[in-house]
Amino acid sequence: MTHFTATAQRDGRWWMIQCDQYPSALSQVGRLDRAEEVHREAIAFVAGVPEESVEVTITPALDHEVAEALRESEELRAEAEDKDRKASTLKREAARKLANSGLTVRDIGIILGVSYQRAHQLIAAPDNTSGGHRRLAS
Repeated sequence: MTHFTATAQRDGRWWMIQCDQYPSALSQVGRLDRAEEVHREAIAFVAGVPEESVEVTITPALDHEVAEALRESEELRAEAEDKDRKASTLKREAARKLANSGLTVRDIGIILGVSYQRAHQLIAAPDNTSGGHRRLAS
């Protein structure tokens, strides 16, 4: 399988697609979801290779403001995921500290604002730092 890249540029109602490696491989589609299939055929024809051997990644050319908004959105999403992981770790730590202090799982659930079943899961969740599992005393 040979991998190619292409750029899709909006032109009125159509997306004009041009292969980066073979600029003479051009195609057009009305919708981006059809671009890979249609452009694979164009690349295969120009490159003289079987269509089945062509893999293509198509990147839409976007207005600078749109591209910047998408970049910032992805950056914020990554930050949110990182903060969510940290929050989960801290909640597990709090649940374990409460359990170690002798509180019941039901009381821990009330304090954490979760069901007692969820409190039990937090206490027994795998320890991310050691890769091991914590067990509750029976």
